[in-house]
Amino acid sequence: MKKTILIPLLLLAFGGCTHNTSATMERPFEQIFPQGEKLPEQFSQYFIGQAYLARLTADTTLNCPIANVTFEPGCRNNWHSHTGGQILVATAGRGYYQEQGKPARELHPGDVVEIPADVIHWHGAAPDSWFSHLAIEANPQTNRNTWLGPVDDEQYAEATTARD
Repeated sequence: MKKTILIPLLLLAFGGCTHNTSATMERPFEQIFPQGEKLPEQFSQYFIGQAYLARLTADTTLNCPIANVTFEPGCRNNWHSHTGGQILVATAGRGYYQEQGKPARELHPGDVVEIPADVIHWHGAAPDSWFSHLAIEANPQTNRNTWLGPVDDEQYAEATTARD
């Protein structure tokens, strides 16, 4: 049962809710955008764990591709960069973003990450939480991804371990 009526009304206003269950989850993962389908092989090869993709924009004349990316707990993408930059908007769950050579940043719904062109980084879910973000491609007419090596288990554990 929902704690308030506001959440179901907001979900209806934004086109529904996707409920996802996992054997490791005690309750469904809720988000306002569609979860989408499992990543196709052209993208999934650059992820550790399972992620899902729902493209939210279709009009290419707007020049602003936006997709909802959902990560199962522990899922993250490889180190990579974008020649045109990227904007992430965290929408559900808890995740992480890390630029190469800097500490990881924990992400919560409402957080915005502005990633300049050619900055090497990764992002994904916390070890114990699903995570979703909107991925907004900046400068799509010339933006290209460069995929690098995986964020191995040791790097991931170091990045996602709470520090006092």
